[in-house]
Amino acid sequence: MDTMTKRDYYEVLGVSKSASADEIKKSFRNRARQLHPDNKESGDEAAFKELAEAYEVLSDEQKKAAYDRYGHEGVKGSTRDFDNVDFSNFQGFGFEDIIDALFGGQFGGGFRGGSASRTGPRPGAHLKYDLEIEFLDAVFGVEKKVQVKRLEDCTTCEGSGAAAGSKAVTCATCNGQGQVRQMVNMLFMQSYQIVACPDCHGSGKKIDKPCKDCKGVGQTRKAREFEVKVPAGIDSGTRLRLSQAGDKGANGGGYGDLFVVIYVKEHKQFLRDGQTIHLKQPLSFSQAALGCELMVPTVEGNKPLKVPAGIQNGSQLLMKDLGVPYLSNNGRRGDQVVHVFVETPSKLSAEERKLFEKLAELRGEKLTSEAKDADGKAAGKASEAEPKGKKSDKSDSKSNGKGEKKDHKNKEDENIFEKIVDVFRPKGEHGSD
Repeated sequence: MDTMTKRDYYEVLGVSKSASADEIKKSFRNRARQLHPDNKESGDEAAFKELAEAYEVLSDEQKKAAYDRYGHEGVKGSTRDFDNVDFSNFQGFGFEDIIDALFGGQFGGGFRGGSASRTGPRPGAHLKYDLEIEFLDAVFGVEKKVQVKRLEDCTTCEGSGAAAGSKAVTCATCNGQGQVRQMVNMLFMQSYQIVACPDCHGSGKKIDKPCKDCKGVGQTRKAREFEVKVPAGIDSGTRLRLSQAGDKGANGGGYGDLFVVIYVKEHKQFLRDGQTIHLKQPLSFSQAALGCELMVPTVEGNKPLKVPAGIQNGSQLLMKDLGVPYLSNNGRRGDQVVHVFVETPSKLSAEERKLFEKLAELRGEKLTSEAKDADGKAAGKASEAEPKGKKSDKSDSKSNGKGEKKDHKNKEDENIFEKIVDVFRPKGEHGSD
């Protein structure tokens, strides 16, 4: 980038010219965590490179003095060309490792030292596994076996990376440190910067004959099986942690963890909202009017439910302690809510029709009405109406079978149920949500 188009280094770091070394370091660390390429949410490689260049100058007393006096021209040629840094070489390294590689571990404290982090033991990476389970397994809990491929020390070379008869020897160029000091020329002065050793690429060791199985890396990926205990009451999106089931760390480092993310399948009858289970239950006219006792589905099998006489369409009945167990409290469970849908018979036999007409007569309900015009004369017969979106029986008998009519009706009921319980449905989640 041309010096005429570069932004002010203080502006890039978000500090004033009077900022202390600690303030500069703190600001860089905060911004670097947001911008470094491994951050999937806010990573910006170009902005990260600009930030790294600004920090390299302002964190060095000599470079900072030259920059304060002469601007970008004062440090021209004294900084690395971050535009040509290939961040794909850092895949698998943590944020601290990237910073150590770029700045030689000058952070200290919360950051690991440069040579220690590159040649010493490093913790293994965490792994993620998506596990899909059945609805009832989420309610009552289940044990599942999962298989993952994780990094482990190569059994052929025992993690050394060297072939049989060959050994990994200390790099003579960096004396096993993995880093070397490189002199750079500045305006009116010379300075040094810490870079990865060009001979061992920062490992501190050199191998004459690499292991054929691991290609000199010292690690290979192997399939391992682990048992996952899924607790009762778990919901979609919950993460279960299996300690030390992740990748093996390099240079003798420990294992990372395995995070199992749970996804619960939808159920054809039950709908879950937290610890509450919702169920659609159809009723006939007579059952709704007279009351009844039904066997309704629950997660524990069919259970009796008393329906009071005169129940209305859309009413809700509560079945206590037949919902989902609470994860945080043993023994406590949610409830099941039964949503009542009163079904209207679409066809009546002659005897049924007479009974309904008699009932209407007893209740004083008129089944027909006669409209009159302005002169008091009869206006004629009322027009016959058809349900919206439905053809006449005659047309149906030609185009559709009985099974297709029934399927259409079931779909309509399901749509109604979905609309009523939509308020209970968790938003923006996976699967059974």
